[in-house]
Amino acid sequence: MTTYQTPGVYVEEISVFPPSIAPVATAIPAFIGMTKSGHDLPPTRITSLKEFEENFGVPDSVTVTANVIVEDGVTTATLDSASMTDVFPKPLLYYAVRMFFDNGGGPCWICSIGAAADKDKFKSTITTLESYDEPTLIVFPDALHLGDDDAYYDVVNHSLKHCEKMQDRFTIFDVRGADSDDVGTNWFDAANGAVGRMRSKVSSTLSEKKYGAAYFPYLDTSLNPYELADTSVTLRNVAGAGEVDTLKLSDIEESHTAIYDAVKQELTQYKLRMPSSGAVAGAYAANDRSLGVWHAPANRSLTGVVSPTLDITLDNNDQLNIDATSGKSVNAIRSFTGKGTLIWGARTLAGNDNENRYVNVRRFLIFAEESIKKAMDSFVFESNDANTWVKVKSMIESFLTKQWRDGALAGAKPEDAFYVTIGLGKTMTFDDILNGYMNVEIGLAIVRPAEFIVLKFMQKVQTS
Repeated sequence: MTTYQTPGVYVEEISVFPPSIAPVATAIPAFIGMTKSGHDLPPTRITSLKEFEENFGVPDSVTVTANVIVEDGVTTATLDSASMTDVFPKPLLYYAVRMFFDNGGGPCWICSIGAAADKDKFKSTITTLESYDEPTLIVFPDALHLGDDDAYYDVVNHSLKHCEKMQDRFTIFDVRGADSDDVGTNWFDAANGAVGRMRSKVSSTLSEKKYGAAYFPYLDTSLNPYELADTSVTLRNVAGAGEVDTLKLSDIEESHTAIYDAVKQELTQYKLRMPSSGAVAGAYAANDRSLGVWHAPANRSLTGVVSPTLDITLDNNDQLNIDATSGKSVNAIRSFTGKGTLIWGARTLAGNDNENRYVNVRRFLIFAEESIKKAMDSFVFESNDANTWVKVKSMIESFLTKQWRDGALAGAKPEDAFYVTIGLGKTMTFDDILNGYMNVEIGLAIVRPAEFIVLKFMQKVQTS
């Protein structure tokens, strides 16, 4: 208490409200992969594709060969397929980040591993992220360029272990080989099928599986690699003159307008095939912003996507969604008439676990745990007595009441949706207090998605 020495009137304000809990961000991915430049930069936070380009560059421009025929004043061009860039680009990171922003993404972190895909570099970069608090999602599309399944899923498992250790982030990854050229006749065969191989190689430890989700298949996108830079074109058979010099498209436009138009028309038809993880991360961000992290990031259309690389039937989807043996659910991406390409799954790798089955339940727990944990820092070394316990309980209850009102917790009233217990004889013994432990028990009834909607119809007997 302050001691006063001069007569007069003094004002003292008494704080009666508990400290508040600030909700943490929920969809801040760390993208790990290959870049053209910026190889020596540490993990870098960006908020736009322009910032990515300024720090890490754009993929190199390419040279294509065009067979041009001018006949009766009409110019046509066909592209030599052997000169075209791979339909599955390398590096993937730039395009994945672009799809992230196109699908509603916001701030993210970029972690360059250099110009080549290296398993150990991926793993060490993931480990480096232990020093960064903000990222809540881990995405590494360029790991698909590693030589084989063993190397790729080694990176996946390392990321799952990282998320388990940190307890404040979640891994989004693609099923490797998820296109028509590599899947084989049976997607679920452990040796020859893309999904089967994933299930045989990804960690079976529940504490790790709950921190990740797999997506299948790849996506045929509307992205065009030839729009990034001034493509070089080698022209052949122009008016029967044979091969001429390689020219930039901009030079062709100035000197051969008809040829330019014909080549450009062909180039614009060329689209990239991409893994889905970048677009899915953007969908997570848009979902969290518009609906809330507790809402399943599914039944959402993906922007910039022409179609999935594979058509998934109901029978296929059954086997992707539920696997009785491994429990490793895979979230399908499907095309629906009139709706476009939708994320059609919301399960973690722990698809058979009642507590951690759904992506939104796991991610809301991460959100609630991290928000409350950060707020509790202010009580470290406070008196471990009833006065502090009341403040702690009030603070947490106020935060959870807000989540209940927003729709994250199920119940007709707050006491049905959650409980907070703290106190001697309740969560602590005298020995706990003597040893400096303050135990708080929190129970949450998190909303779960209506994954299976069953409509039951019956005929009613005529009564009049």
